[in-house]
Amino acid sequence: MFCSTQTYRLACGLAAAFVVATSAQLVLAATGELELSVVDHDTGQPIAVRMHLKDQRGRSRRVRRLPFWRDHFVFHGTTVLKLPTGTYSFEMERGLEYKIRSGHFTIERGAEDNKLVHMQRFVHMKEDDWWSGDLFVQRPLREMELLMLADDLHVTGVVTWDNQRNLWNKRGIPKNLIEQFDGDRYYHLMAGRFATGGAEFLCMNRPRPFDRNEPGGDSSPLGTMLALAADDSNVHRDAASVCWDLPVLVAHGAVDSVGLAHSLLRRDGAESSRESAWCRPPDPQKYTGPFGLGQWSTEIYYHLLNCGLRLPPSAGSGSGVHANPVGYNRVYVHIDGEFNYQSWWKSLRAGRVVVTNGPLMRVTVEGRAPGHVFRTNGPDELSLEMDLALSTREKIEYLEIVRDGDVVQVVRLDEWAAAGGRLPPMVFRESGWFLLRAVTSRSDTYRFASTGPYYVQFADRSRISKSSARFFLDWVHVRARWIKKEGDESAKSSLSLYHTAHDFWQGVFESATAD
Repeated sequence: MFCSTQTYRLACGLAAAFVVATSAQLVLAATGELELSVVDHDTGQPIAVRMHLKDQRGRSRRVRRLPFWRDHFVFHGTTVLKLPTGTYSFEMERGLEYKIRSGHFTIERGAEDNKLVHMQRFVHMKEDDWWSGDLFVQRPLREMELLMLADDLHVTGVVTWDNQRNLWNKRGIPKNLIEQFDGDRYYHLMAGRFATGGAEFLCMNRPRPFDRNEPGGDSSPLGTMLALAADDSNVHRDAASVCWDLPVLVAHGAVDSVGLAHSLLRRDGAESSRESAWCRPPDPQKYTGPFGLGQWSTEIYYHLLNCGLRLPPSAGSGSGVHANPVGYNRVYVHIDGEFNYQSWWKSLRAGRVVVTNGPLMRVTVEGRAPGHVFRTNGPDELSLEMDLALSTREKIEYLEIVRDGDVVQVVRLDEWAAAGGRLPPMVFRESGWFLLRAVTSRSDTYRFASTGPYYVQFADRSRISKSSARFFLDWVHVRARWIKKEGDESAKSSLSLYHTAHDFWQGVFESATAD
């Protein structure tokens, strides 16, 4: 399974070509209203889309009665734009699997016009058994179906309670917590979020909001998050890779996935790491510009893997809290067999994932999806063949093979295409992990994709990095010192949890088998 050179260039080139064509086609004379109708190019059927509309001063415009957030609105099929006279620019999107439509038009007083827009799909991920999801959405429940359709999203949990509000206080909890629509789209009504001075912690698939009268509910914020982690096995706990309390949450077994494409990675590229108290910002001397936060997030996640922890990466847009649209950061989960809500979460926890806010990757190694553990008791060498299908709307700056946290090969896309989608084999002589990563050429924001890791296990010889364990030991020390000096009484009451975390990471350090 691979994309040929021609297919790859088509996916990149047509998006740019359309910008020119659309700009010419939608320069409209003498209109006061513009009726837009949007259809799928292949089926001719009306579809839902997201639209970013700006006036000539660069200000985002909204349309009455349509769901709006920060700089975009969504609609299904047809809408009428009633706008003041002037020139407008727009971008129209439907998730990551359709080409972007963009251009401009002019509104003049008193006239009417209409336009039919075709949205063209260039890849169909679910046909290859990859299903999209977003772990962090906090938008109104009444809008969810339209929002998910407009961004072609299949799974999410809607945050309806957090540590400051609870939507269910004034209404009864529904008997059915999972809503299914459009055949194969699902959202859960009971996702929760704890945003504290130390973490952005998501709790999915809980049967009810967290009650502070439960065990741990009246303790510190960190203690409350650990109480949430004590729920049944159906509950999924996710923490952003850059949150201050990540090493403590991991040490206490409170994390099922790590937000690699987390809510602070934004479509507009605005620096956001210092906007959130829970985020440990990157070193500005080492990580600069729009790529800095994404690269810092990646480094943290690689240190976790180097400590022998097999935690899958995840993605969340934060739409409704942060500036992103629904599904901007998303995780594709590979499912063998029947797709449904439960099988999606099972495969996520198994690490059969790709996280992305741009490129679309479908990868197999020896026929296996990411998350697989290759075990051997035999020869001293293990060679693994990799196949990759890659589709993108934007030019790829680089495609990398990462092994044990280091880039071991940069793959030229023309060479990859000429090889029929095959990548150089990975040869292992000791235990470790590896993954594939692609980063686009965008200079204003971090657009990337990463597979979940594959693991290689030689007998019982695990690979644990001493320097990565030291990374988290130092992190716990820094955090604990800050709490002692600057933290409030609630935070100080949780210092014993940091002591336990210190012991955990000290144990990892002492059991290290590599530098």
